[in-house]
Amino acid sequence: MFNFNQNNDNTFVNQNTGDIAVPRTFIANVFSWMAIALGITAFFAYYFSTNEAFISSLITQTSTGVGMSGLGWVVMLAPLAFVLIMSMGFNKLSAGVLTLLFIAFSFIMGMSLSFIFIVYTGASIFLTFAVTAVTFGVMAIAGYTTKTDLSKFGSIMFMGLIGIIIASLVNMFMKNQMMDYVISIIGVLVFTGLTAWDVQKLKRIGSQIENGTESARKYVIMGALTLYLDFINLFLFLLRFLGNRK
Repeated sequence: MFNFNQNNDNTFVNQNTGDIAVPRTFIANVFSWMAIALGITAFFAYYFSTNEAFISSLITQTSTGVGMSGLGWVVMLAPLAFVLIMSMGFNKLSAGVLTLLFIAFSFIMGMSLSFIFIVYTGASIFLTFAVTAVTFGVMAIAGYTTKTDLSKFGSIMFMGLIGIIIASLVNMFMKNQMMDYVISIIGVLVFTGLTAWDVQKLKRIGSQIENGTESARKYVIMGALTLYLDFINLFLFLLRFLGNRK
């Protein structure tokens, strides 16, 4: 998860922080890029799921059944590499490069998520997407409008995220269904809470930077990436409950 608190020198503080239009414009740009990325991912996830040649290249027959091919592992792990490159290279990369990386990331995510169309029915995927959109929208509005500082709450959610990652890695070897169920429940709660926290954090950033600058464009892309990840992870955890397997 990208940490927007990496800049502590107030270099990008806008002197007109009282202008309400500034954070609104910033947030609108963030959500616009997030929507574009989700659209790219959804389109290519469906497209690649209908391409038998592509799907067959991602899986391989093993002695114990069907497994991931070398290309399959690359497609699954590539999105993480993009996130790390964008986050770690935030200060060095230009806004244009970050934008291109974000678009490429959303394309790769589409390839990676093509698997869900093979496992789950199209109707249940659509239903889960709708539920995710409503939940995400409600929490985003709550995070934007609340006057309560969610910093402490967000820190708790972030610790929960770390716990989910560790538990998921452990369960990859244990393969305990009950543990997987508990992880899914916590995952839904964590990413629901993170959505509100991240939106409030972005609103605060929007009031401290000058729109139209290089740094503002970079923060817009990284903000879109953060909310995109919140949405996708919430969707995937909900899919475990709402998705009907074929």
